[in-house]
Amino acid sequence: MPKNITRVTSKLRKTAALLRNGSLRAYVPVTARMNRHTLRNMLDTHRMVYVKPNVGTFGNGVIRVEKRGKGKDAYWFQSGAKARSFRSFDAMFAALSQAKARRPYLVQKGIHLLKHNGRRFDLRVMVQHNLQQRWETTGIIGRLAHPKKIVTNYHNGGTPMKAETLLGSHMPAARRTRMMSRLKQLGLSTARQMSRSFPGVKEIGLDVALDHTLHPWILEVNTSPDPYIFRVLKDKSMFRKVIRYAKAYGRIRK
Repeated sequence: MPKNITRVTSKLRKTAALLRNGSLRAYVPVTARMNRHTLRNMLDTHRMVYVKPNVGTFGNGVIRVEKRGKGKDAYWFQSGAKARSFRSFDAMFAALSQAKARRPYLVQKGIHLLKHNGRRFDLRVMVQHNLQQRWETTGIIGRLAHPKKIVTNYHNGGTPMKAETLLGSHMPAARRTRMMSRLKQLGLSTARQMSRSFPGVKEIGLDVALDHTLHPWILEVNTSPDPYIFRVLKDKSMFRKVIRYAKAYGRIRK
């Protein structure tokens, strides 16, 4: 990676940076370093959470955890395509501790993603330094999860799709246009905040979920986003711009 581009790997550090901006807090799900206490409290409050490696990519190691009630299915988690049920929090936590190995993890309030044809989806918002070295939202693409998995990442079986197609399942054209504009602005606000906290960041990939009220939630900010995901779109204009800017600031060799 070029030395002039700052990369931030810790999800907790990036979350803390976003929370320093009052206007962005409403878009950030409750997030904490995972331990027995924080996991139990967040399950009691939110019923469903995601636990993730503090440092990790491609959705690897992400686990969905639920508190469902009583009996043998009181607690449940899914990692990859495998799901397990437990009678108690302690039994679930012991199995979860083995599943996640020894890496530091975070726990995040679970957002119930919208679905398209029965499959969950979220959105990737690409924001880059343009040729004038100002922030510009250059692309928005949908990511449709594999039917049997909890993450939407392409490298974990997800399918990149035109964002408007996925949003069209949930809103009319006029609202879809407004939502795309809102996401572009959210991307800009996030990029500006990230660059205040981490000078040298020149690109971000914002992973955004919409809940059933159509409120956007920032699931993660990636400071080394995959520029090639946009290549799958039939209209190549978005991809061409992403690559042109990435070459200009040195992410991709000319």
